[in-house]
Amino acid sequence: MRSGASHVCRGSAAVLLLTLAAISAAAQGTKLSNLDLCNGTNGTPAGPQIKGCTTIIKSNPNSPQILAIAHNNRGNAFANLLQYELAIQDYDESIKLDPNYAKAFNNRGVAYQKQGEYARAIENFNAAIKIDSNYAVAIVNRGQAYWKKVDYPHALKDFDEAIRLQPTSATFWNERCWARAVVGDLEAALADCNKAIELDPKAAAIFDSRGFTYFKLGKWELAISDFNAALRLDRTLANSLYGRGLAKLKTGDLASGRADIAAAKAADQGIAEQYARYGVH
Repeated sequence: MRSGASHVCRGSAAVLLLTLAAISAAAQGTKLSNLDLCNGTNGTPAGPQIKGCTTIIKSNPNSPQILAIAHNNRGNAFANLLQYELAIQDYDESIKLDPNYAKAFNNRGVAYQKQGEYARAIENFNAAIKIDSNYAVAIVNRGQAYWKKVDYPHALKDFDEAIRLQPTSATFWNERCWARAVVGDLEAALADCNKAIELDPKAAAIFDSRGFTYFKLGKWELAISDFNAALRLDRTLANSLYGRGLAKLKTGDLASGRADIAAAKAADQGIAEQYARYGVH
């Protein structure tokens, strides 16, 4: 979606979610420090996480579950380094070790999605959902992949289902807000964004989505106010800079509007083309 990356990834929904859960008692002979590193405890950087997981894998504990989780966590670390081929290799191994590991399928789907292989991503999300029909993250990720394939009806259906399963997820409400705004269902989009802000009033992406919605509604001042709010929370949002610039032009504030647009294009050279695809000029 925006800025060459998925909208979901801007929030928590598409994060590669996988934990080394409650297995230390079973991991006899494995150092707790390596478990902590592999699990990414306290925000462990990718490099140490890879080392911790590799130590666990090489120790060959007598538990396919432990090995499956370690491979998945190492895959997550490789994905965080944008090394998706290595990540996929680890997810492949994890699935071989535990064919019913829904999160492994989800994570591999995200890696394929990052590579632009949307059909393969959907296959993996389908597998994750078949294992766990209530896996809301996999459902919203599948919706994201459908969106990339310009299959908006299936995407919106998945966003609806994800919200039904997790109605307190601001990220999911925001995802549907943005999607509805793009397809022109603007009043429904506005309601979704308002709900998302109610749930998480400090998320820059949500104010950006509502600003976009107000822009498409022709409510320039409200759009500018929301883009301002988004930029206060995250000064790097090229989307909000560009949207604010366009809205300022609509109000006759030409100099400031052009300055915002120039700054947005400097941060993201494809921003104008992206917004044109959303029907915004």
